[in-house]
Amino acid sequence: MEPAADGDAHRQRREDDRAPIVSLRPLGLADAVDFMAWASDDRVMRFLKRPLCATREQAVAQIRDTVLGHPWFRAICVAGRPVGQVSVWPYADEGGHRANLGYALARDHWGRGIAAAAIRMVVARVFDELSRLERLEAVTDVENVRSQRVLEKAGFKREGVLRRYIAGRGGGEARDAVIYSFLSSDRA
Repeated sequence: MEPAADGDAHRQRREDDRAPIVSLRPLGLADAVDFMAWASDDRVMRFLKRPLCATREQAVAQIRDTVLGHPWFRAICVAGRPVGQVSVWPYADEGGHRANLGYALARDHWGRGIAAAAIRMVVARVFDELSRLERLEAVTDVENVRSQRVLEKAGFKREGVLRRYIAGRGGGEARDAVIYSFLSSDRA
């Protein structure tokens, strides 16, 4: 890779200066209203397998039933307030060496580098927290170009297209997906 020209480096510094400060923390029942900012938005959830949360009660139930028992689930926060989620799910049949990364971000926060920053934070810690983890995978719909850009900005490598890999929402036709990976040896 060639070094960036001075103008490019200067532009990157200006963009970094404007980027919000992102943090990760556990998501709890008290976060149900914030959770709804992305979990009730079909534009955010259309590529995810979970149902929309149209009410606070549905959000509380999903956090209680899905999030609290999850092996590695964090809220993506800006100024301490949850604006999204990121999760790592180890594949049980692989002895813990491989896991799936998933994430979602409230639409009001798209295009600001928040998701990529959160994923870089996950990569910086998850290989140490899950001691046997060697490979982190992310699968995204071929039409979800925004998600593909986020993964590439976070350092993931595109491996290829998985044909008819994702089950259609509501029993629809299976869709193609793009698979990305980040290996423990990819960390700088």
